Amino acid sequence: MTTLSAAILLFLILDPLGNVPVFLSLLRGLPPKRQRYVLARELLIALGVLFLFLFAGKAILSAMHLRQESVSIAGGIVLFLIGLKMIFPGRDGLAGPPGQGEPFIVPMAIPLIAGPSGMAAVILMASNEPDRLGDWSLALFIAWAATAAILFSATFLYKVLGHQVLTAVERLMGMLLVALSVQMLLDGVRIYLGG
Repeated sequence: MTTLSAAILLFLILDPLGNVPVFLSLLRGLPPKRQRYVLARELLIALGVLFLFLFAGKAILSAMHLRQESVSIAGGIVLFLIGLKMIFPGRDGLAGPPGQGEPFIVPMAIPLIAGPSGMAAVILMASNEPDRLGDWSLALFIAWAATAAILFSATFLYKVLGHQVLTAVERLMGMLLVALSVQMLLDGVRIYLGG
């Protein structure tokens, strides 16, 4: 996997366009300056969590006595389910019903930005090719920066593109994510079976 393809995979997993309506609804009651502060804080927390899993992922796998292929299969299943939810969203969206008050860590940083699929993806990258941590760090930062740019322009995007276009883009991203998840699952099964 190249750095660019890893960045694209992580960008699809982070799903910024699908998160635009959710973030707008979560931040609706806050003044604009506070919205930017909360968004920046949540994005930085998510980045920190993803980097933690990127660099400590192998140690986490070892401590839990998990094999790489089991994480690949589990990550593929989680990505598949998230991709399906992006294609066929429920009434409350991916994160469930919004809570009250200012969001802190949950649900914006975790699981909307740094969800289980993102954590599994960076653990897989680090455990598959640990000598390329610099490449994976760059890919993660590129995906995060693109996500941050989209989320900071959420109000503008929502006005320009509208709800239907954002929904269509999210469903397209869901289709790509389903295809990637199936490949991830098949790779895990192939490694497990030794072929």
